[in-house]
Amino acid sequence: MSGICSAFNTPRFVLNKFLAKSQREGDGAVVRRGIGRSELKNLDPFLMLDHFSVSPPGGFPDHPHRGFETVTYMLEGGITHQDFAGHKGTIRTGDVQWMTAGRGIIHSEMPAEAKNNGLQLWINLASNDKMIEPNYQELLSENIPSGEKDGVEVRVIAGESMGVNSPVYTRTPTMFLDFTMMPGTQVHQTIPELWNSFAYIIEGEGVFGLQNSSPIVAHHIIVFTQGDGLSVWNNNSSKPLRFVLIGGQPLNEPIAQYGPFVMNTQSEIEKTIEDYQYGRNGFEMRLNYRSQ
Repeated sequence: MSGICSAFNTPRFVLNKFLAKSQREGDGAVVRRGIGRSELKNLDPFLMLDHFSVSPPGGFPDHPHRGFETVTYMLEGGITHQDFAGHKGTIRTGDVQWMTAGRGIIHSEMPAEAKNNGLQLWINLASNDKMIEPNYQELLSENIPSGEKDGVEVRVIAGESMGVNSPVYTRTPTMFLDFTMMPGTQVHQTIPELWNSFAYIIEGEGVFGLQNSSPIVAHHIIVFTQGDGLSVWNNNSSKPLRFVLIGGQPLNEPIAQYGPFVMNTQSEIEKTIEDYQYGRNGFEMRLNYRSQ
C-alpha cells in the first residue's frame, strides 16, 4: 500500500517533465516546442506541440502536410489560414481549427494582428486514415463548451470534462482540455486508462499527480504515467494556473516522418515526396497554387 489517498484507482503521476525552450520556426516566428524535439520525439499519437508566437510580416508561408491532423488553438490575436482547395478563414483568441490533412494539403498560416500566439498540436492518423480527403472542423470561442466548479474552469476542445462534451470529431481518439484554476483549488480529471497524456503549462504553477510534490512552472511539458485519472492542485496563494491537458489513444504503428509528411514506412515517404514534386495523389493543385 502506498498510503496515498486518491480520487482514482490508478492515479497518474509525473513520468517526465522539461522546459519547452524557444526556437525559430517558419518565417520570423518563435515557437516553444514541447513535443517533436530531442527530449520527446513523439508521444503516440502526438507528433508535435508548439506554443507559437508570430507578428507581421513573419508567419508560416505555403507549406504541405500529409498523413496527420493539426489542431490550432489561439491564445491571443489571430491567424489567417488559406489552402489550395480555396478554404480561407481567420481564427481568433479562443477559437480552434482542427484540420485533417489526410492525403495532402498545402496551406499558409499568417498573423492577423500585431501580436499572435497559440498552440499547435500534430496528431498522427492511423495507416488506414492517412490518405483520406482533407477536412476542417472550426469552432469559434463562444461555441467551445465549458464547465466550472469550485474555482476551476475548463474549456472542452475535445473529449469530456465536468459532464460537458465537445462536438469535435476526433478520428484518432483524443482529449484536449484547457483548465484555469484559481489559487487554492484542485481538479480531478478522468483519462482513459490506456491513453498517453501530457500537460503544457501556459501560465502560473501547479502541482501534478502527488499533492506534496514540488510545483511545476509555466512552459513545462509534463508527461504522465498510465492510469485512470489525474489530480492537479494550484497551491499558489495569488496566481491562477492555466494549462492544457491532452490525451490520446496510441496507434502503436511505425512512424516514418520527413518534415511535414508522416507515414508508416520510408517507401511511403519517398512516394509522398514524389507526389508533392509532381502534383499527384492529393497534391494535383500544387503546381499552379500560391496563397494571396
